[in-house]
Amino acid sequence: MLTLSRLNADESLGCFVAEQRREIIRQLAVFSNAGMTFVFSVLIGFGIGWALDNKLFAGKTAPWFTFIFFALGIIAGFRSLWALTKMVRDE
Repeated sequence: MLTLSRLNADESLGCFVAEQRREIIRQLAVFSNAGMTFVFSVLIGFGIGWALDNKLFAGKTAPWFTFIFFALGIIAGFRSLWALTKMVRDE
């Protein structure tokens, strides 16, 4: 026979599991966001540099703008990772 106290304990356990699952999903979202942000920053920087070298300057400056914007993409990626770690640390 279920008593009222046993029923309340089961409900609180279910609430705890749901809260724990919600926290895991939130952390997965934060970390996947960090990975995608870094990769896309690098790819966008590389793409801009490649487009400048090959389309705008018709290959005359190749590969200097590609290197420069690739490096800027890496810097932007690390900057976003730094901001994310500060945000997570402050929580």
